[in-house]
Parts: sequence; structure tokens; C-alpha cells
Amino acid sequence: MIRALLLSCVLLLSACASQAPLPERNPTLPLPLQLHIERQQAEQRQDWLLVIQREGQSIRWSMMDPLGIPQARQRLIDGAWQADGLLPPNPEARELFAALLFALTPEGELLGNYPTAQQQGSQRALGPRWKIRYRQPLDFELNLPQGPHYHITPLTAETTP
Repeated sequence: MIRALLLSCVLLLSACASQAPLPERNPTLPLPLQLHIERQQAEQRQDWLLVIQREGQSIRWSMMDPLGIPQARQRLIDGAWQADGLLPPNPEARELFAALLFALTPEGELLGNYPTAQQQGSQRALGPRWKIRYRQPLDFELNLPQGPHYHITPLTAETTP
């Protein structure tokens, strides 16, 4: 009985430790935003469209493929993610949304929201978890240690996949 309880505690703690970091408070974002997400891993490329919008005290994240088929929907409410709609859980999308929140946080709010963040010139990192390299404020690359790698740009007629 005690072993089962200890195993349950270890599993619960490991699940909590693997959750993507979130800011201390919601950063000031110029919402709504429409972004083109280009995902690359190995030799495969995928394109997604992401809409980020404020709804009261929450921020809604809606990602779809180029045909408009929903891939993930989440709401950030009081510092926690909540599923939005009937889509199955998508841990990769939740990690991506958390990383994008970090990447989109204004420089003046960065250390207040992410005390361990590092910023140097056009690069930003949160430990080994996320590395951001900016070309422009809304044109950047997001790299995760084991992949995938993302290129994020504002959604315009020219960037539509």
C-alpha cells in the first residue's frame, strides 16, 4: 500500500515538473494576433494558423491547419491552461503556446514574468527549454532542445501557406 502511494506521488510530481512554465502574470500583448506557424522536425514540415485573442480575463489560443480544421484550442485563465472545446489534449500545442507566450512577452516585462529568462541582443532563452531568435518582433524562430523547430511570422496574405 505504501509503495503504491509513493509511486503515485512520484508520478504526480513528475507530471507537474514537465508542465511548461507560465508567466507570473499575463504579459501585455497586442491582441488579437494572427500568426503563421511553420513547424519542422527531421524532414517534415507542417503549417498552422494561430489566433490569440483576449476574452475577459482569459487569453484564448486557437490553432488550425491551412484548411481551417482545428488542431488545438486552449484558454489561459488565472495562470493555468484549460481545454476550450471538444478537441483531445494536445501536449505539443500547449508547450508551443507557453513558449509563444514567453517569446511574445515585451522585453520590459520579461524578468518580472520569467525571473530565470536570459535576453541578449536578438536572442532570448528560458534555460535549456526554449531558445528564441528574433528577426523582427513578430518574426522569430523557436527551438526546443529535441525539436521540433518553429518559425513564427505574422499572418498576412503573403504568408498564407
